[in-house]
Parts: sequence; structure tokens; C-alpha cells
Amino acid sequence: MYCSKCGANVPDSATFCSACGQLTGVASPGSTMGTTPVASAPAAPAAGWAPAPTVIYAGFWLRFVAFIIDAVVLGCIGFAITIPFMASIPMGTFMHGGPPRPEDWIPLMGMFGRLAAARFVINWLYYALLESSAWQATLGKKALGLEVTDLQGRRIGFGRATGRFFAKILSTIILFIGFFMIGFTARKQGLHDIIAGTLVLRKV
Repeated sequence: MYCSKCGANVPDSATFCSACGQLTGVASPGSTMGTTPVASAPAAPAAGWAPAPTVIYAGFWLRFVAFIIDAVVLGCIGFAITIPFMASIPMGTFMHGGPPRPEDWIPLMGMFGRLAAARFVINWLYYALLESSAWQATLGKKALGLEVTDLQGRRIGFGRATGRFFAKILSTIILFIGFFMIGFTARKQGLHDIIAGTLVLRKV
């Protein structure tokens, strides 16, 4: 065999020309020259490795059913606290006969005002405390496997849960459009979710 660079005669088994050092193209023992590389097998998962959990956003109808359950629960609580408020009205208010007098309505209006304030506070604490608790859900959401999180999927605090509750007032006064947005936004967020920076996820 002759060297392609200097033309010197070199042994057939030589890898390099002894005269000029030119590579002859003959693979040395143990060399991988000219062979097709073999793909290595994929590495086995590390111990304790687990696939990332699938994130599923809770849709409008699922959240609506959860709302109905919560409304029933709060309705029962509201009925229970209405009884003592009704008992606070003087028995003789409308017992005098004849048409009701203006002063007869004062105790009744005061009772309704206190009752409305009490029910509002109960609703606020119900949502804010439960959604910021370890459950991350009201009773209705818990029954359906839903939980409220921040945008990173973490548990929210009482302050954010309170902001979410009051933002629902805005979702309501714009003809419930804030709630209907759940069916059309990419992450199934209502207006109150967008304002508070929250998500409602379905656990799988």
C-alpha cells in the first residue's frame, strides 16, 4: 500500500505513514473509525421520580353544581340564624289592629338589616376560610374534587380568598358575565378569578 500524500510504501496494516505521518484510513485495533455508532439505551428514571401531575381546569357546569351545593348549605345556616332574629321582634308590633303604622315597620326593618349583615358575614367567612384552608375548597367544591389555587397551583391565603369573594360581587352586578367567562377563558377563569389571580382545578 502506498501513502496518498508522499507515495511511500507502507504496510497494509499501518494506520499512519512512517515517512510523513499521513493517516492511511486503516482502523487500529479497538478503534471505532468507520463503524456505525450504536445508540445508547435511554437512562432509567431516577429513584423517586414521578411524572408531572396533569392539570385539569374545572369548567362552568362543574363549578355551577358546586355552587348549588354551597347555596343549600348556606341556606340551611341562614334559616337557622333567622329564627332568633324573628324572635327579637316585639310580639305586639302588629297586634294593635288597624293599618300598620310607620313606627311598626322600624323593628322589622332593623331586624332585616341585622339579618342581611349576619348572612353576608357568614357567606364571606364560609368561602374565605374554607378556600384558604388545607381543603382549598368549600363543601361543594370538596364534594366534586375541586380546589382553589393561585396561578402556580399553590394554596391561597385568607387575604386572597377574601379578595376573590368580594370580586364575585363585580361578576354578579355585570349581569353574571363574570361567571359566564368561565366557559370561554383558556384556564376556565371567571372575572373574580382573574382579579384575585386564582384557578379552580379538578383533581385526578
